[in-house]
Amino acid sequence: MVDILHRVGIKSSTTEVYDALTTAEGLAKWWATDTQGEGGDLGGVLRFRFEAGGFDMKVLELQPGARVLWEVVDGPAEWVGTQVRWELSQADDYTVVLFKHAGWKEPVEFMHHCSTKWALFLMSLKSLVETGEGAPDPRDVKIDNWN
Repeated sequence: MVDILHRVGIKSSTTEVYDALTTAEGLAKWWATDTQGEGGDLGGVLRFRFEAGGFDMKVLELQPGARVLWEVVDGPAEWVGTQVRWELSQADDYTVVLFKHAGWKEPVEFMHHCSTKWALFLMSLKSLVETGEGAPDPRDVKIDNWN
């Protein structure tokens, strides 16, 4: 198994970042404008729809201001069964986000694409929390034919 790993510092409190990760409204402002579901409920399912397709995530764990864990229950075959984890900690004026998209069966070309897109969307999350303006799909940076 292989994982996508990223780290980003966001000048904010962990509460602000946690809220952007656990509400459909917050998620729609930095990841996918077409977001539905309940991100703040254990067992809830979030539905993200992009120009290039969609993903459904089941909420497995919520620790306010500290951790969010989802499992991919529908989407591209490479994603189904993987987990998306957000670890949050406070370091001075910054929330440090340790991001992990875990459980890829192998490092296929699509994983390389997704790693780059996750980095772009993490920067969108940073921008949303710090400035009030994110770059969610479809306003995100397009990097190839997969978007």
